[in-house]
Amino acid sequence: MISGRPDINQVLSQMRDMRSQVQAPNSPVSNVAKVGGEGDGIQAVERADFAEMLKSAVNNVNTLQKDATQLAQSYERGDEGVDLPQVMIGLQKSSVSFEAMTQVRNKLVDAYEKIMNMPI
Repeated sequence: MISGRPDINQVLSQMRDMRSQVQAPNSPVSNVAKVGGEGDGIQAVERADFAEMLKSAVNNVNTLQKDATQLAQSYERGDEGVDLPQVMIGLQKSSVSFEAMTQVRNKLVDAYEKIMNMPI
C-alpha cells in the first residue's frame, strides 16, 4: 500500500468540500441579482461578492500556514503520531496556496494599474 494515497484522498475530499461551500446558498457567492426587462421573465443570477471571496481565500491560506507550522513544531518536538510525510505535505499545501494567493494579488495589482492608466 502506498503511504501517500490516504493523503491524496484527504486532499480530494477537502477540494470537494471547498467546492460545495462555494456552491452553498449561505456562501459569499449567494448574492442574487435579478435580470430582465419589464415584459421579460425575471431570472435570478448569482453574483459573487468579491471582497468576501478574497477574505475567505486569505483566511484559508492563513489557516493552512498555521496548521503546517504546528505540524512542523510537533514533529521537531518528537510528538507521537506526527510523521515526516505528513509534515512535508502540510508545508507543501501551505506553500502552494500562498503562491497562488500571491499570483492573485499580482493580477489584481496589474489590473488596478491598467485601470488607473486608462484615459478619461
